[in-house]
Amino acid sequence: MASKFKIPHTFTIVFAIVVACAALTWFVPGGEFERQTVVVDGATKDVVVADSYHAVDHQPQTWQIFTAFYEGFKKSANIIVFILMIGGAFWVLNTTNAVNVGIYSFLNFTNRLQKRRFFQKIGVNNLVIILIMLLFSSFGAIFGMSEETLAFVVIFVPLAISMGYDSVTGLLMCYVAAHVGFAGALFNPFTIGIAQGLSGLQPFSGMEYRFFCWILLTVIAITFTLIYAAKVKRNPQSSFMYEEDAYWRNTAVQSTEQQTQKSGVAAWVVFGLVSLLLVYLSVRFPQTEITVGGGTHSMVLFPVIAFVYIALGAYATYRSVHGSVLMLLFLTIVILVVGVLGYGWYVGEIAGLFLAMGLAAGFAFGTRFDQIIRQFLDGCKDIMTAALVVGMAGGIIVVLQEGRIIDTILYSASQLVADSGKVGAVGGMYVIQNLLNLIIPSGSAKAALTIPMMAEFSDLVGVSRQVNVLAFQFGDGFTNMITPTSGVLIGALGIARIPYAKWAKFIFPFIIALIIIGFLLLLPTIFLTFNGF
Repeated sequence: MASKFKIPHTFTIVFAIVVACAALTWFVPGGEFERQTVVVDGATKDVVVADSYHAVDHQPQTWQIFTAFYEGFKKSANIIVFILMIGGAFWVLNTTNAVNVGIYSFLNFTNRLQKRRFFQKIGVNNLVIILIMLLFSSFGAIFGMSEETLAFVVIFVPLAISMGYDSVTGLLMCYVAAHVGFAGALFNPFTIGIAQGLSGLQPFSGMEYRFFCWILLTVIAITFTLIYAAKVKRNPQSSFMYEEDAYWRNTAVQSTEQQTQKSGVAAWVVFGLVSLLLVYLSVRFPQTEITVGGGTHSMVLFPVIAFVYIALGAYATYRSVHGSVLMLLFLTIVILVVGVLGYGWYVGEIAGLFLAMGLAAGFAFGTRFDQIIRQFLDGCKDIMTAALVVGMAGGIIVVLQEGRIIDTILYSASQLVADSGKVGAVGGMYVIQNLLNLIIPSGSAKAALTIPMMAEFSDLVGVSRQVNVLAFQFGDGFTNMITPTSGVLIGALGIARIPYAKWAKFIFPFIIALIIIGFLLLLPTIFLTFNGF
């Protein structure tokens, strides 16, 4: 009997892609665009000069496939360290058992709601999934949440398992929801802001039609998730992750009640220190400037956060040490959102925030510092595979860049659609953006590479530059959820313990559907007039 086909390890898949890209450098002619430095929204970008493509000698890659991994680790160092710090911090948090207690309490609450007629009709779990996905899709659309989702995977995967679903459902609830919102962005500064700036358009103009696109894409993503989740709920073994999810089922909340324990002196000390810190921040930053959609709004955030935390935190700490730890987790999430929207935080600040949360949670639970460090290192070891895959995936881009063929691929693709009419030109630009995203997952980098040239191309074929921006927006967002060069995707899969090959097989039909819908959403912008287009 022939042996059953075994899906290759993610390392194997990534290495095979690197080798394939190295082979391309032997056959694809070398070429480059000239670049110039411009300032967009206060950020300096090296952008392509239109009509500046010229041939250069290509650089065939051989043994460089091995050094590419080293360079890939360097390029992806911020994501790698972020994953390790998140893994370590949540390992410390999980050893307190606070998340399990919180999930159990949440499930008890939803079970009580399920007894009411209204919730019996719509299903409490369905409502939970809808609300969570709306939240994360909004985050993706408004401030471009991407890397930040990694911190939530370790929360929503166990929650999904405990609700009777699987790890894929957990990933759909946070990671996919945020990236669908990212694709249908309203104010995303990393895609819309940069692309419109490079196109010479009013910042965040054309929002009305993009809002319609975001609503439609979010509804589609939620519907897809609800259908899949219902299937798994009816028959858990129908999940293609059923065997792998044994890890999560063994660590997730069981049906028996989770025991809580009273807070000790350590929990009250941590509560007091955090409260004092929030009071200091309230005095130091009484007003926070939140920038959304090109507008700045002054809000009293830290004083409100301090008041709410002190009030609820005191009650939670009085009830149990687990409640005290959960309040630290909720506070961390709130500070994360404020830091990103108000103070321009990125992965470095967010990683530091979660490290502080992990230490505070450990101290509040009464764990000795040396033991907290050991727990943190155990978490780093547990998540190490995911971090390594992210670095290896970075080698794919390095090989293409060192082979000097990325610009050739872009230029050749643009020439294919030069004389194809308005619909063909817009479709061609859209296809180019989708394909290019497979090798350049960074939205801002791809905008700098493609938008200046595509903006002039839009003028030549007689379509609005806003259409070009929308094609870029969709093309950049959809394939992010399947490209192996995305450090965020590989990191999320690693944290959720989902093999890349299995994920790609599962999500591919959904991505194709999104791409087709994206093209259909582009067509009205060619024939109809919308505000900003």
